[in-house]
Amino acid sequence: MENDAGLVALVERARGGDPAAWESLYRRAYPRLLAYARRRLAPDDAAKDAVAETMARAVRGMPSYRGEGAGFDAWLAGIVRHVVLDAQRRRARKPASSLPAAWDASDGRDGAEDQLVREEEAGAVRAAFERLPEGDRELLELRVVLGLSAEEVADVLGKRAGAVRMAQAR
Repeated sequence: MENDAGLVALVERARGGDPAAWESLYRRAYPRLLAYARRRLAPDDAAKDAVAETMARAVRGMPSYRGEGAGFDAWLAGIVRHVVLDAQRRRARKPASSLPAAWDASDGRDGAEDQLVREEEAGAVRAAFERLPEGDRELLELRVVLGLSAEEVADVLGKRAGAVRMAQAR
């Protein structure tokens, strides 16, 4: 990740309409946003659509972004969280056909044995996450999958950073 000053400068350039800055922000955020959306939505196309919608909302909302609170990453996490919640509400009105994917099991470069072990581990992680209460699951996804700090997660969820750390430790 870039340092804070570099990120602030990049965000300011994006606010000024610099397409290269937007591309840099998109490339920087895309892997984490997609990982978060994949954890919460199925199929993969829905996760990709959620990331695209997140970035579209970020572009539209950039004039109102002030850089206050936990910063740009937390602001973007709040947007993807709302996009995912909207998609989940729409999905709840329709019968679900599959569960969301937890972790990418393989990048396709491993042998069959490695892939099988990774898939079994991913299944165990998926099962453990499914046993967590929704709030704890979301908190861990924001911390681990999106890579937000406790302060950023606290800002997104409207909690204190200490409460986030305590919940994560539990």
